[in-house]
Amino acid sequence: MQQPVKFSSADISAPLLQSIEALGYTEMTPIQAQSIPFILAGDDIIAKAKTGSGKTVAFGIGLLSKLDVNLYETQALVLCPTRELADQVSKAIRSLAIFIPNIKLLTLCGGVPQGHQIASLNQHAPHIVVGTPGRIQDHLKRQSLSLKKLRVLVLDEADRMLDMGFEDQISFVVKQTSKTKQTLLFSATYPDSILEMSAHIQQSPVEITVDETHHEGQIEQFFYKAEELQKPLAVVALLAKHQPESTVIFCNTKYNCQVIEDWLGQQGYSALSLTGDLDQRERDQTLLRFANKSCSVLVATDVAARGLDIKDLSTVIIYDLSPDPEVHVHRVGRTGRAGQKGFAFSLCAESELERAKAIETYQNTSIKWDKFNPAKLPKNTTLRPAMVTLVIDGGRKSKIRAADILGALTGEAGLAGSEVGKIDIFDVRTYVAIKRTSANIALSRLQEGKIKGRKLRVRALG
Repeated sequence: MQQPVKFSSADISAPLLQSIEALGYTEMTPIQAQSIPFILAGDDIIAKAKTGSGKTVAFGIGLLSKLDVNLYETQALVLCPTRELADQVSKAIRSLAIFIPNIKLLTLCGGVPQGHQIASLNQHAPHIVVGTPGRIQDHLKRQSLSLKKLRVLVLDEADRMLDMGFEDQISFVVKQTSKTKQTLLFSATYPDSILEMSAHIQQSPVEITVDETHHEGQIEQFFYKAEELQKPLAVVALLAKHQPESTVIFCNTKYNCQVIEDWLGQQGYSALSLTGDLDQRERDQTLLRFANKSCSVLVATDVAARGLDIKDLSTVIIYDLSPDPEVHVHRVGRTGRAGQKGFAFSLCAESELERAKAIETYQNTSIKWDKFNPAKLPKNTTLRPAMVTLVIDGGRKSKIRAADILGALTGEAGLAGSEVGKIDIFDVRTYVAIKRTSANIALSRLQEGKIKGRKLRVRALG
């Protein structure tokens, strides 16, 4: 058995090692152990790695190691398929950079006005930019962003960016960069399109593949034969039987996502759908409500859910089998992380049996078939989320900090710290999760009181 690799054994700077220790990381994940030495050596890499593999820390260490903080030019760029992933990447890099003073990082994504972004770019160029291809292209065309001094380019979840039609934008961005830069390409899959992209934008890349496997028994998988009209009943039967705290239901189409969200709502379940039809604010609110446990079920397509990294996800339900067995494995791999137990339930219509056989062949293991009885659906077994999300009309621009919110809730409002969950602060809004039993008290006290000496509008989501 291969011995774990310590971060301290790599040629990582002291401030970065200090950050890594503060974050509680001790041993490298497989993708980190294989890629970090090549990244620090300046090699281009093409790495096959899924969400949750630790790739962000790997390339974050690499690009932070290359920066000259005294040079106010954009030296590192990370391209991501979605704003949600860009936000996650930005937070991770900021955490790694906490002991490196004077680093400016800017997130540039669509769905928000460009004015504030341009103002920030005009102050002085950020050392690091994280963004989506379309918005980065817009700023390059406006000449509000320059990549002439770029040292490191990262393409995160490159396969998904191509799936979403960003090939032309990526090509445009790459043409604005120096040929001497280092290019790090991370992809969950290796279709021909990724290999073609690598050939055009990379110089003799080191190829790294990490097989993401789960320990025996870590994820329990079951398949259920259910025709299309039976599938909604099967979803309710599974939720009622297992009572999972959090569940992601994967559908192949936006239409099925809407059907299942509506059906579960009619049955009294707390469910939200995540599709490409949502505007950015709706997407943000949907994701944070699921992450902070004020929504029990998230119904999503693969494109919408890419980059979604929810801790403690107990259950995945595959409503539509994917025609690609590798996508199926990726869906299942969202649960059972960090050594925890996970469940994956797949619904299979007669027309999908060939897909089930392909999955069986790909996984090289026999499928476990189970049964549900639609005539014996449990009654009145809804899942009430543990938390409720409150929205405060004040955020970073109002200098609101998590400590201000926590102080208001545990001070005048009289709540215990244990009753306050995740606090998410955006530019003009703050979202705070409160235990359901205390939500009404917290809402009324915040509405009546003040935060940082100011009276702010507060309301409950959902």
